[in-house]
Amino acid sequence: MSDDGGVRVTIRAPRAGDEAAYSEAVRRSAEHIGQWNPVEPDGLPDLLERQGAGLRTFLIIDQETGGIVGKVNVANIVMGRFCNASLGYDSYLPFAGTGRMTEGVRLVVDRCFAPQTAGGLGLHRLEINVQPENQRSIGLVKRLGFRHEGFTPRMLFLGGAWRDHERFALTAEEWPGAGA
Repeated sequence: MSDDGGVRVTIRAPRAGDEAAYSEAVRRSAEHIGQWNPVEPDGLPDLLERQGAGLRTFLIIDQETGGIVGKVNVANIVMGRFCNASLGYDSYLPFAGTGRMTEGVRLVVDRCFAPQTAGGLGLHRLEINVQPENQRSIGLVKRLGFRHEGFTPRMLFLGGAWRDHERFALTAEEWPGAGA
C-alpha cells in the first residue's frame, strides 16, 4: 500500500517501528481519548497482528513534524454483495481540533472507496458510530458528508457500561460528501 498525502497530513499503514511514537501519542492523549474509547498505549503490536481482510488500520501523520495525528480503523470489512465497513478513530494531542483529523479521515475514506485495482479497498458503504455526547466527532462525520441513519441503544461496551451511539453512513455514490 502506498502512502497517500493531503495538504497537512499523510496516511499509511502502521508498522512495528511506530510502537514508541504510537505509545507516546496515546499516553499523551489518554484523557482526551478515554472519554470515548479504550486507552491502549501498548496496543500497537496486537493491532498489527490483527491486520487482514477484515481490519485495516491507517495512521494519520502530520507532514511538518512527523507526529501521529490519529489512528483510523476500517473494521468489520465485508466484501461480496455488501462491500461495507465500519470506521473508528482516535485523534491525538496536540493535533486534536486543528482540522488534521478531518483531512486524514477524508484520505482514508478516499482509500476505502477507491477500486482495489487502484490500491483501494473497493468498498461501497462506510458506517461510523458515535456516542451522542461526542460533539466533536459528530462534527467531523457531518463535515465529511456522512448522513445520520439512526440511533443504536447500548451498542458498545466501553468504560464499564453499554454505550448508546448515533449511526452515520456514506456510500461511494455520495462521495465526496457535503463540504469534502
